[in-house]
Amino acid sequence: MAKLDDEEGAAVAPGHPPANGYLLVPGGEPPGKLSSEPQNGPKAGCLTPNGVSRDRLVAAAESLGRPQTPLAPEEETQTRLLPAGPGEETPGAEGSRVPQTALSARRFVVLLIFSLYSLVNAFQWIQYSIISNVFEGFYGVSSLHIDWLSMVYMLAYVPLVFPATWLLDTRGLRLTALLGSGLNCLGAWIKCASVQRHLFWVTMLGQCLCSVAQVFILGLPSRIASVWFGPKEVSTACATAVLGNQLGTAVGFLLPPVLVPNTQNNTDLLACNISTMFYGTSAIATFLCLLTVIAFKEKPQYPPSQAQAVLQKSSPAEYSYKKSIRNLFRNIPFVLLLITYGIITGAFYSVSTLLNQMILTYYKGEEINAGRIGLTLVVAGMVGSILCGLWLDHTKTYKQTTLIVYILSFLGMVVFTVTLDLGHIAVVFVTGGVLGFFMTGYLPLGFEFAVEITYPESEGTSSGLLNASAQIFGILFTLAQGKLTSAYGPRAGNVFLCIWMFLGIILTALIKSDLKRHNINIGIVNGDIKAVPVEDSPTDQESKTMMMSKQSESAI
Repeated sequence: MAKLDDEEGAAVAPGHPPANGYLLVPGGEPPGKLSSEPQNGPKAGCLTPNGVSRDRLVAAAESLGRPQTPLAPEEETQTRLLPAGPGEETPGAEGSRVPQTALSARRFVVLLIFSLYSLVNAFQWIQYSIISNVFEGFYGVSSLHIDWLSMVYMLAYVPLVFPATWLLDTRGLRLTALLGSGLNCLGAWIKCASVQRHLFWVTMLGQCLCSVAQVFILGLPSRIASVWFGPKEVSTACATAVLGNQLGTAVGFLLPPVLVPNTQNNTDLLACNISTMFYGTSAIATFLCLLTVIAFKEKPQYPPSQAQAVLQKSSPAEYSYKKSIRNLFRNIPFVLLLITYGIITGAFYSVSTLLNQMILTYYKGEEINAGRIGLTLVVAGMVGSILCGLWLDHTKTYKQTTLIVYILSFLGMVVFTVTLDLGHIAVVFVTGGVLGFFMTGYLPLGFEFAVEITYPESEGTSSGLLNASAQIFGILFTLAQGKLTSAYGPRAGNVFLCIWMFLGIILTALIKSDLKRHNINIGIVNGDIKAVPVEDSPTDQESKTMMMSKQSESAI
């Protein structure tokens, strides 16, 4: 049984103002003169003073020389869709009531299942590159061939992101999740047939299927968080969903060097170890695929927030995927975020792919420690992701947090670069952990910031475009850094990434922060209309309503 939200789902007695409604006041009136309550409280909805309509309040404001600022088309859409208040009619939908909001206990099951099969997919991305020298010897191929086993994830995402996000927006969350989990399982089983030295193409085929599965996975964290979780937990939920992918990368750094040690002198033993890793991955992927079929649902019975209620009440016939894409690319703050997210995430992908080569350049025979450094990098990032998610849910300071984390990621990359060749691998563990804490901790920040500045556009579309940008930059950075590392050493490749990350800091500082989803959840539609919360106490309600009525009558 879903637990109803007492604030948003409370019934309203006839003849009384809603306990959790809002009074509309002229935009120029200092809010401090009207109420001692905070302006941006969490309660949504609005009501007019006794006997005074909204139209009369607007007319009063205009008569006082305070003309209303024209709304942008997107703000007009939000104004049209925003419910008037609990128990009142919704504009444009005569006789309709504000949708009841509730938090479903199933949301944790959905989040857990997604996180786990995302973990397996991320593990399969990194399982080759972290022991690249072992697979080079087993299949008799070059290091570039092994690098492409990782880069194929990035390459596949770019052309497939648009059909994948279209499918998510038009066919729903459950079908997209089933495709991601199912293809991930199928790719894992195909790899099991590739454990022979001449079958590199079979392992590439299996990896290609896993890379297609990733297209149906990476765009879901923000959508799952928005559809299933309330306003006070949405950023933490998104960070947790991203956490699963990061944990898979961490396990991918740790387990392959342990399961498949470098035994090039014993090919049969090496093949047996690779087979063990592949079959174990396939068994887990199959179990998670079955769980997805059984327990992963499309959406809860009731929307978890007012922002979701607004979106769910809009007509599906009005939605246009092409128009949504155009709106996103016309949104300058989102375009800037698209570039900056691609730079920092692409840098992380490049460092993860080439970490083994960088470590072995200065520390010969340290394959296992290279994996442990990768594990340290990602686990530290997981901690950073959760802390950033909790911080955002508490403060809603998206722009400031994103910029600070970006700057600290850049500084971490600089420190990692200058300490890599000191000859003390313990130092690399520390600097790698610092780098990972901020660099991978940034990932959920980008998703949630994008949802805020692009609302009411689809979360899946904005997240998909962010990931596409990350894959493009990841491919370019991996190829460029790989060439620089081979020709001039790891430091040259890392300096290349530092330059790009510094550019990302400048572009992040230029992003305008307009938290549209947050404003809908707290009942603010535009700057000319202020919302004054009315407390639950009947005495307080009556006094505040009378005060507003007198001021409105005098203004009129």
